[in-house]
Amino acid sequence: MVKLNFAALILITLLSVGIRAEADEKSKLNVVFFLVDDLGWTDLAFNGSKFYETPNVDRLAKTGMFFSNGYAACPVCSPTRASIMTGKYPWRIGITTYISPNGGNQPDRWRRNTKLLPPRYEQQMAKSEFTLAEAFKEVGYATFFAGKWHLGSKGHWPKDQGFDINMGGLARGGPYGGKRYFSPYGNENLKDGPDGEHLPDRLASETCKFIETNKDKPFFAYLSFYSVHTPLMSRDDLKKKYQDKKKKMDLPDKIWGKEGPRKLRLVHEHAVYAGMVEAMDLAVGKVLKKLDELGIADNTAVVFMSDNGGLSTSEGHPTSNLPLRAGKGWIYEGGIREPMIIRWPSVTKAGSVCKHPVTSTDFYPTLLEMAGLESKPKQHVDGKSIVPLLKGDKSFQRGPLYWHFPHYGNQGGPPAAAVRDGDWKLIWRFETNAYELYNLKDDLGEKTDLAAKKENAERVAQLKKMLHQNLKETGAKMPTKNPKYDPNKRRRR
Repeated sequence: MVKLNFAALILITLLSVGIRAEADEKSKLNVVFFLVDDLGWTDLAFNGSKFYETPNVDRLAKTGMFFSNGYAACPVCSPTRASIMTGKYPWRIGITTYISPNGGNQPDRWRRNTKLLPPRYEQQMAKSEFTLAEAFKEVGYATFFAGKWHLGSKGHWPKDQGFDINMGGLARGGPYGGKRYFSPYGNENLKDGPDGEHLPDRLASETCKFIETNKDKPFFAYLSFYSVHTPLMSRDDLKKKYQDKKKKMDLPDKIWGKEGPRKLRLVHEHAVYAGMVEAMDLAVGKVLKKLDELGIADNTAVVFMSDNGGLSTSEGHPTSNLPLRAGKGWIYEGGIREPMIIRWPSVTKAGSVCKHPVTSTDFYPTLLEMAGLESKPKQHVDGKSIVPLLKGDKSFQRGPLYWHFPHYGNQGGPPAAAVRDGDWKLIWRFETNAYELYNLKDDLGEKTDLAAKKENAERVAQLKKMLHQNLKETGAKMPTKNPKYDPNKRRRR
């Protein structure tokens, strides 16, 4: 029998520990998070569009769980993005509208003739927030960000908030430098590619490069598309494809409707926008293919989400959110209900649909629990883990959802707050101090306001109490009377 000296035993022990540690690292769940900008609830083929083509996202839905009642925490971008990173309702941290780098939305610079003056809001996501990226990085995950950040200026960019790598994230909310969606990008955090290179494909390529580099260790990759935000620009070949498709389609005679004073698109038929949607889908497909090629798809959770509803009442009116009402900038369903998918290999049932209402604050605790990591309840105070839903537990109750948007959206939406509890949704319109009540199960399009019906008086009172309690507890800032408001002057909506 061979005798081993003490040094050899120590060496063997260290090697075995190292091997086990390496195996443990490889077994940790990876996370890829796709966040699309301004994508509407029905902008995907599997969820209703007969014009846009999205085969890769459709396949993701077929292999994961689709949340048909998935919500963004706000009808505009920055607040929802903050809710994902912090696990908090955005009004709790003071980010109540999209962040304008020049402060153009602040009350002291407000020039619109509106009855109310919007409240002051935070221009940065505070560094004191322990972000989702920091939670992953703390336990050894490699962290990566690509695309739109829009959560603060220099000093508050992704690398300051827990990401090891930042490809393209800065203060502005769209690809407004250089040739915008095509290289040169004029983006100090994204090196220019060959002339004419397409931004969504480039961001997907950078994500694939990061995944390949870190395939043997746990990673959190966050691909936050600039697509499909304005400016409305498509690859020429995709634009032509949908122009030809449009000519062959039997489109309804009525393309336009109204939402308040705004023109509202009713039909998917915008060729440029369709090309932008397909380019986003191709980028998603590129990343998913890389996971398959590397043999790590079975150990990688994939999330797909939009930051607010589709743009239907302004800025080109490129899409329709029907059967949902209104769109981006409105607190109606078209502005806040999002196409949300989570694929958790060996856990979520392929092709399943969850009807339980959930919201963007829930990603923080959910992803940590999925990865077997310590929860941060003091941080994600407004988020609830929806792991039971992912496991098929139909008895799970997440509880009510809230929204607070004390601003006038660029898209025509007025300042408002809302609560959804079960099938019922109550909206508080700040201008008129009026309340609207909808039963979303019976009235998905929010066409019939039931607040005035006598039999709903108790329900309205209960929901009002819940909403007011939430706004008080979270320290929500409210709009005030605008001293410069002139009711005789034409108002721009």
